[in-house]
Amino acid sequence: MNINSYFDSPRNWHHRQYEAMRAFLYEKKSASEVSRKYGYTISTVYSIGRDFKKLFAVNKLDDYLFSLPQLGRPEKTTATQIKDKIISLRKLYLSVEEIKEKLDACGTNVSETFIYHVIKSAGFARLPKRSRLAKIDVQSSIKVEAPMSEILSGENETFNSSNVGVLCFLPLIQSYEIDRLIINSNYPETKTIPKINSILSFIALKLSNIKRYTKDDLWCMDRGMGLFAGLNVLPKATWFSSYSHRITREMNISFLQAMRKLWQKNGLLSDTANLDFTTVPYWGDDSHVENNWSGTRHKALPSILAALAQDPDSGIITYGDADVKQVSEHNVVIEFLDFYKVDEGNNLKYLVFDSKFTTYQNLRKLDDNNTKFITIRRRGDKIVKDLENLPHFAWKQIRVMAGNGKKRLLKVNDQKIFLRDYGKEIRQIAITGNGKIKPALIITNDLELPQVDIVRKYAKRWLVEKTISEQAHFFHLNKVSSSMVIKVDFDLTMTILAYNLYRLLAAELPRYSHQTAEKLYEKFVSNSGKVIIDENEISVLLKKKRHLPAILNAMKDFSSCDIDWLGKKINILAASYS
Repeated sequence: MNINSYFDSPRNWHHRQYEAMRAFLYEKKSASEVSRKYGYTISTVYSIGRDFKKLFAVNKLDDYLFSLPQLGRPEKTTATQIKDKIISLRKLYLSVEEIKEKLDACGTNVSETFIYHVIKSAGFARLPKRSRLAKIDVQSSIKVEAPMSEILSGENETFNSSNVGVLCFLPLIQSYEIDRLIINSNYPETKTIPKINSILSFIALKLSNIKRYTKDDLWCMDRGMGLFAGLNVLPKATWFSSYSHRITREMNISFLQAMRKLWQKNGLLSDTANLDFTTVPYWGDDSHVENNWSGTRHKALPSILAALAQDPDSGIITYGDADVKQVSEHNVVIEFLDFYKVDEGNNLKYLVFDSKFTTYQNLRKLDDNNTKFITIRRRGDKIVKDLENLPHFAWKQIRVMAGNGKKRLLKVNDQKIFLRDYGKEIRQIAITGNGKIKPALIITNDLELPQVDIVRKYAKRWLVEKTISEQAHFFHLNKVSSSMVIKVDFDLTMTILAYNLYRLLAAELPRYSHQTAEKLYEKFVSNSGKVIIDENEISVLLKKKRHLPAILNAMKDFSSCDIDWLGKKINILAASYS
């Protein structure tokens, strides 16, 4: 082949188009002649000529004809990158739904059908059925870079969430005006996240049974929990830590007082408050904390002593203090009374606590302050012997309603005794026939209330012990990390609000009103599903499960409820799949 044939017989389409257009546009040969020589149709010659003129007009003809080839592998397209991401997540044993949640959090909007076909075409088998704990263990080991937290834009979107059940609390927060309570509080806000969104971020973690704040990969990728706080996703652990260290005890007290007034306004508080202590173990440098007895661990250990007050009828917690020192723990009852008396409109009449909560001298102070109390007297051998020597007619039989709804027969002895440290006579009700070897001794300064009512009031005090156990287990008060990521007093205040929200939810579920927060979470809140956001409404589609009809029936009263901090209505609905 000589040099002339090289130009007359082009080897690639770039060269052929160049020679054809040179003949047609520059040498002015006819379209039919050019088409015969270079193998084009006449219409194709005109079409190529038109394209050449357009490229020349925008100065891109050289790039089209003479661009150098790119060396190496071609760049991956967006679709290829998404497929690679799906396959990498599948290799970590995530299901189709879990993969979609991760991609939604990263702003990648693909359907579950697309994910399924990518996985199937890659040859992956079906995942075996896993328990909830097994799923949590898998997800906790996955590191995916979450986006920065920011206020929701309000744009139309659809995403999946494994914690979508927590959104059932939004109508309750709106209905009881808890959002206004937070907005009017003294809690701080950040440059990017307002006060209401900041506090709701903490509440989202509490309501969702998050055990450790340091494992933020379990929740910082969940769009449903982010939506609860009005954010795209919840902030990471470092944000929670820095925010909590701006909180003071005065802020918490002010918030608790405002919250107590809110419960009073809604008729949720009776005339009685049950008080008790709880121990929050501390696992870091314990040089600045005291050793306190932990009933759950059956030993004394470095810990923080906290006090709680609960209404016996509604179960609402009205007070919490995580800054109790051993030297002043007997004065907590006086501090609690001061907390209540800030509001003159309160209806508190009775305080109920155990024998170790305060001293006889403080009982006298309560009596001088016209505050009724019911507590237990410590039993000595002489006291027990005197009661055993009482004649048969000194005892009276009463029937008291037990926790299971049945009545229980008890024997009581009601008399006035003199307590030296109390300084005057006090009413003592000895109780036997309750399964104890020794009789229980209730003392009170209420001389008129019937014996049955006093015994029932003290019997309900055991509810606060149950609540403390529940807080330590479900809300993880006993799992404060060694670095004190969240300040304990603030953590306790947020726990109180989260616990009260579960009590409000239980009130909307009559058949389940006696259930603990853990049971309510497992039956109603622990659910995944889909969220659809449009111009005016947020539709939450909960997956089918056994107790779904009950929660949907409870949410009917809040249908199309306006959520102010989201600027949209919310509807809790059932999905068509399980």
